[in-house]
Amino acid sequence: MIRLLVPLPEHAPSEVTLSGDRRHYLLHVLRLAEGDALEVFDGAGRAFDARVAAVEPETVRLTLGEARSTPAARAVHILQGLPKGDKLEWVLQKGTELGAAAFHPVATARSVVKLDPKRAEDRTSRWMKIVEEAARQCRRNDVPLVHPPRPLVEAARALAPGTLLLVLDEEESAAPLGELFRASAPGTPVALVIGPEGGLAREEVGALQALGARPVTLGRRILRTETAALAALTVMAHLDGELG
Repeated sequence: MIRLLVPLPEHAPSEVTLSGDRRHYLLHVLRLAEGDALEVFDGAGRAFDARVAAVEPETVRLTLGEARSTPAARAVHILQGLPKGDKLEWVLQKGTELGAAAFHPVATARSVVKLDPKRAEDRTSRWMKIVEEAARQCRRNDVPLVHPPRPLVEAARALAPGTLLLVLDEEESAAPLGELFRASAPGTPVALVIGPEGGLAREEVGALQALGARPVTLGRRILRTETAALAALTVMAHLDGELG
């Protein structure tokens, strides 16, 4: 099924008019014509059966059927220390498939990558396109939010009250991730902090603990930063009945 992301208001209209990139994608990439069917999703959890109603010189009109809503899953936020290369893009793509609700790229003491404001803005735009495309491909009707990069502790402080803050910490004794996750109340939002290559500095772990963070471990295996995020998401999705 062909799927297209189209942000829609709360009261979705029966017809939408598309132009620019979305028109080009439908007509020149997908080669759709009048009468062809597709699925529209709004990025907020709804999907609609749609049909191309009319192709015009600058626009294309789609008719929309009734909305189908996806039950909301537990919100899991990933606070990912900025890694080198394209590792974060991998985390964003696969993390979207595994159900992450939001990604927070964070600057840490051991982060090699340094982003000035212009580069951070450009990267954030690119990252949002990656999660949008991943959501389209894996048939998610919602799209995770990618926050602009900022310092680790600042991002942790900005989390919604009541969020269970966990920090992946392999240097000291820590509880298994599954143990603390299973003990949380159903639906409690969770935020997991994962350091970059080289992990987190002890001062950073201490600052997070001062905010109420609980250190957790994924077990005896030593995982790369981009693997740790995906392994943690898999564990949490399994415990919530979303996988396995």
